[in-house]
Amino acid sequence: MNRWTVALGGMLLMICLGTIYSWSLFTQPLIACFGWSTTTTTFAFSLAIFCLGPGALVGGRLQDRIGPRQVAITSAVLWGGANVLAGLGTPYLGAGWLCLTYGVAGGIGVGMGYVTAVTAVTKWFPNRRGLGSGIAVTGFGLGAVIYNLAVKSLPSFRAAAAEAARCAKAAHAGGVTRLLGAGQMHAVMNVLTLSGIAFVVLGLLAASLLANPTAPAQPTQPTRPGKAKAAAARHSYTTRQMLATRQFYLLWATLFLNVTAGIILISNALPILQELTGASPAAVAAAYGGVALFNTLGRFFWGALSDRIGPTRSFCLIFLLQAVVFFLLGSAHTLAWALVAYAVVLLCYGGGFGTMPSMNADYFGTRHMGANYGALLTAWGAAGVAGPLFVAAANDANGAFSGALPLVSIVLAAATILPLLTRKPAARIRRCAAIFLPSFTPGFARLDATIAKMAAVMREPTASRMPLVSPGPSTITGFGVPARTQRVALHPAVQTSDRRC
Repeated sequence: MNRWTVALGGMLLMICLGTIYSWSLFTQPLIACFGWSTTTTTFAFSLAIFCLGPGALVGGRLQDRIGPRQVAITSAVLWGGANVLAGLGTPYLGAGWLCLTYGVAGGIGVGMGYVTAVTAVTKWFPNRRGLGSGIAVTGFGLGAVIYNLAVKSLPSFRAAAAEAARCAKAAHAGGVTRLLGAGQMHAVMNVLTLSGIAFVVLGLLAASLLANPTAPAQPTQPTRPGKAKAAAARHSYTTRQMLATRQFYLLWATLFLNVTAGIILISNALPILQELTGASPAAVAAAYGGVALFNTLGRFFWGALSDRIGPTRSFCLIFLLQAVVFFLLGSAHTLAWALVAYAVVLLCYGGGFGTMPSMNADYFGTRHMGANYGALLTAWGAAGVAGPLFVAAANDANGAFSGALPLVSIVLAAATILPLLTRKPAARIRRCAAIFLPSFTPGFARLDATIAKMAAVMREPTASRMPLVSPGPSTITGFGVPARTQRVALHPAVQTSDRRC
């Protein structure tokens, strides 16, 4: 199969799944339909993003074992079916049903499909991993843009959204709660139902185009000359080995903070822009539909840029730009300046997703990338809860979203140090992990002690030439490895290391 065909399939699947970021279209209409608070309405979206993490973890493991096609089919059915069930049942069963269907089932489906598309496409671009992952995740941002335009072109939904905005304005001004009529409520819920059907059809088409390469492709040259060594591609970490490294947790924190910052603005984009600028709901909705394209552009732009300047510099720039923008956003009281600020944040938000897959592959290899990147995407799930609930709680408590922006700016400025602290695992650790770590998952202290013992053994002048001798069935001191034979040969990776470990 051609790699560009796989890239097309990954992008189509991502377009289907990326519509989850159009949730702000439904925030005010759902509040006006059922009288919910902002926190209650946002919780369904937060739950979906949280469940995306476990879904990615499960989907990544399945993708590594059975291939991407079956996992993508499952993802499409879960995401599409969740929208259908939410649209049909929420008017009768309430917020709990919306959270169970859209939040839990839909979030798991999005996570399974996301990691499947990214992993499958990245494996086909060994020399340009940033480009490959950027192509895949570009579809995710593009899905929200297309969906926004499609939904806002529906006259019935547009009328319901306009009435919902008037209800929100009346409630804010005089404390009077007004609800939409039954006809307008059904217009809103029908959008979810019909969308779910379309997601299933598009997702099944995309799944038919996905496949893993017949053999794991290796780069013909280093992705960043002078920094990436040939040894980096020779070993792929299992998830258990990856979890035993500090690098995983630094990458997790980096992704978590970047997603939290972006999702704070995305989850309540239209209400925040209306609050800052005082513009009409129609003007804000039309303008934001165009700005949302920067989420798409950022995924491709930063992914390709990371191939040239490296992911470390890319993430430093991403955090610095966002810190400045969040600090200034509260004073942007014209729609044009607020949209410029949103464009920069969305560009950086998408850039995190465009850069992180290649960074994960560079650090931990591609053989187990599905499970490994799925584990890393749990940061996205955690941020999906932290970000929206934080800004919704701030709004419910203070009556304004903008009060939270300076604090976010300070956190992002401090987060700039995280990429600088993250370094690719050393070659000696890769070789030692290949030998000893599959049998257990140590904590940091045990890992450090184990590596120190291994390094001491391998620094012995005769360690690479003479076998270890055991007097009988016993245990090699310090490692808990049974010595089943009298003469235990060293692992080939150690024998050929020439004492460079």
